[in-house]
Amino acid sequence: MENQAAKELLYKMADDALIIGHRNSEWTGIGPMLEEDISFSSMAQDKIGHSWALFKILNKLGENEPDIVAFTRNAEQFHNCQMVEFPIGEYNFSLVRHFFFDLAEYHRYEMLEDSSLGDLAQLARKIKGEIKYHVLHAKTWMKNLGNSTEEAVSRLQGSLNELYPMALGMFEPSPFEDQIVSDGIFGGESELMSKWRSSVMEIIDQTQLELNIDGDWNPLYGGRSGVHTEHLQPLLDEMSEVVRTDPAAEW
Repeated sequence: MENQAAKELLYKMADDALIIGHRNSEWTGIGPMLEEDISFSSMAQDKIGHSWALFKILNKLGENEPDIVAFTRNAEQFHNCQMVEFPIGEYNFSLVRHFFFDLAEYHRYEMLEDSSLGDLAQLARKIKGEIKYHVLHAKTWMKNLGNSTEEAVSRLQGSLNELYPMALGMFEPSPFEDQIVSDGIFGGESELMSKWRSSVMEIIDQTQLELNIDGDWNPLYGGRSGVHTEHLQPLLDEMSEVVRTDPAAEW
């Protein structure tokens, strides 16, 4: 049971990072300014690297090699939250998604530094430092644009309203939630969501934006159990094109 609980946690973390990494990489060459083109590309590369490291831990726990796990599964076999699989949309959509996702990731890895799963705790201590800069980037642009023109504030507000219920899907409880917590693997999705909400509102309160985190929101659940939008499989087909062409190719 402990092994299953650890695998479930690792798979959803790895799949989240892999999918949002590929989505953010789509900004390469089309960013609203050169600085953002480079920033999103760099962060995307980090995310894909994080997913590879998590798949390596899964491999130690008896799962297939990272390349096989990452590029040969179908959509229903993925455990990522649905928010990360949506197309990049306009810059405001990707920025708010980046803001929501990386704040959650930072707190998740912060909590995992003391995980009873030694390999994961060691990785968390390393990755948290990288994500710190991702969070700094997201906070900076949210505050800058959230206090700028009427159009910028309006665009961000629309994306906040659209993405918040999707973001709640990051904290969809695991079927092994009690086991994960009692075994000291991870402190749990509820505690993580509480930390995340506090950090989100700390930034929102410094802008002209508004977000009622206690409102009547319907969380977008399903991704953790393999229920996905129509956007995921086409992305997976694109991601696995090289593997299908040359099965011997490596990351």
